Amino acid sequence: MSSADASVVAEGEVLLQRDGQLARIVLNRPKALNALTHDMIRSIAAALTEWADDDEVETVLLTGSGDRALCAGGDIVSIYRDADADPDENARFWADEYTLNAQIKRYPKPFVALMDRIVLGGGVGLSGHASHRVVTERTKLGMPETTIGFVPDVGGTYLYSRTPGELGTHLALTAATMTGADAIALGLADSFVESTQLDSLVDALNRMPAAAAITQHTSPPPPAPLLAERVWIDECYFGNDLPAIIERLQRSSIQAAQEAATAISAKSPTAVTVTLESLRRARARDGLEDVLEQEYRVSLRMVAGHDVVEGIRAQVIDKDRNPSWQPSTLAEVSDADVQAHFAPLGERELRLPRANTTDHHHDTEREVTA
Repeated sequence: MSSADASVVAEGEVLLQRDGQLARIVLNRPKALNALTHDMIRSIAAALTEWADDDEVETVLLTGSGDRALCAGGDIVSIYRDADADPDENARFWADEYTLNAQIKRYPKPFVALMDRIVLGGGVGLSGHASHRVVTERTKLGMPETTIGFVPDVGGTYLYSRTPGELGTHLALTAATMTGADAIALGLADSFVESTQLDSLVDALNRMPAAAAITQHTSPPPPAPLLAERVWIDECYFGNDLPAIIERLQRSSIQAAQEAATAISAKSPTAVTVTLESLRRARARDGLEDVLEQEYRVSLRMVAGHDVVEGIRAQVIDKDRNPSWQPSTLAEVSDADVQAHFAPLGERELRLPRANTTDHHHDTEREVTA
């Protein structure tokens, strides 16, 4: 916990603190890299609802305790256990999590996320939709879901489908991470602040408007490594045909492209094929809520299948890193199988409220080159 958090009593998985005009959310599972539990999601949502109507709260700040992560994602061990013991709990978890993601996107007050160190999966859902997204030289951000046979969610397909060119496609399929500078270049963050300035920034947020406090502490970001890779990424990742994308990567003279092909080929054929379709559909949908509702359909279909449970087993339960995917090849994944993941859920549909407010300034509705 940074010195800025020193006055917070370290009890509970999420700490809610009022400090003058600043309301603070501190994710407090440092040994688990602040991975999100269902109770944490409910606590954050309830606090945001209360603070929205509290005239004394000017700004909300999200940070993580410990010195390793803002948040490394959802608690996938719970997802593994509940997939068999209580499948409805996973549905409730995602419904509440995605509702919170949308609540953050539409929040009526400045919501500042300090995206320092590791920010993965569900951590991107908490921070990537904030009105003020601050990264540092230590930021390591990504959507690692395909590694466990899952698909980027929490609005990840919304954010990744709106990056320049096909950079988001590359990141989603390979599960690669990006730097803080990359996050700004790709539209997943707004401001670069040196980590040595974070305590001073937190202090300033309690004394002045959020935008002014951040501006006072912002530095020019370093070069974004991913932008230097964009030429081959755009050349290889266009279109809806995943085997063709992998073939272009394999035939490329660029070593990083060949490595990407190897990375994608090792992942669940179902997960990467559904991920590509999710990104293409998300690109054509209007707002975050539309995409979250789509992700909810896909998430329930994925966890009801074989590969998510098997992927979590291989990565974090048995840790043999040797998942047995079913089906095991891309050729065995039919288009009908893919499309079935997006079919309406009927009475189980997630129906998020729509606000009559405009999207935050950071919405990256870019003209995408194919």
